Amino acid sequence: MGVARLLAKGWVVFCLFAAAHGIYLALGRGEPPLPAVQAIVICVLLFGAMGLLFVGGFGAAASGNTPLLARVKWRQFLPSFDGAVFLGFVVAVFAAQAFFVSEIGASGPAQALHKAMYFVVPGQSALVSRLAACGMDQPRIYSVALSSAVAWLLAIVFVASAASRIGLTAGLIRLSRVRQSSSFGPTLLAALYGIVAIVTFQLLYVGSAYPFLACGSFNGIAGAVLTGLAPLMLAFLIVAALATLKASGPES
Repeated sequence: MGVARLLAKGWVVFCLFAAAHGIYLALGRGEPPLPAVQAIVICVLLFGAMGLLFVGGFGAAASGNTPLLARVKWRQFLPSFDGAVFLGFVVAVFAAQAFFVSEIGASGPAQALHKAMYFVVPGQSALVSRLAACGMDQPRIYSVALSSAVAWLLAIVFVASAASRIGLTAGLIRLSRVRQSSSFGPTLLAALYGIVAIVTFQLLYVGSAYPFLACGSFNGIAGAVLTGLAPLMLAFLIVAALATLKASGPES
């Protein structure tokens, strides 16, 4: 998977996820639905176009003189099986943050999930400690931590599921590399993905970033993206790094 394509997919998912939470928060404040949706959609379109313009320029520079229309195929807009699973998990995380966490509350399964992820993911304890240091009340801390636990559970499931098809994904990457050249060699690209994944793993999964974040980072859309979408994006990046690394080696 090329850098430009990975960035474009991540940017689109980020914009849509943030837009969904923006609409949900606006409706929760009692704003009229139509004006709220219109304002957020306009912002998302402008913000998304800005990012995609940058990504498109990077991709065009990396592809030499090949016309853009000759490179873009309608099939590229269709998600793979792993991509469809990832999108389904993103929708599930949004639904959990917006609706389900408040519904299941302190039920037995919710507490079991929270405790399990607190044990499995070191960043959960760092997140809870930071939220407590910010002066949040205990129900709010539990709600944010439970949302994060759902996201990490789905991220782990996604990595385990995608890893079972890593050979197929690597084969598709080889075919794509034959059809279209890239400015990054396969080994260099795998190393780049791996470095970014390791750094992000340390910051989020281990929790090294949480003590340095401002308290406002855990509120609103920023908090929803940080505790909900970020773990899934990390999982997708890990899968991309593993698949690219396997594709850079000899075929088996």
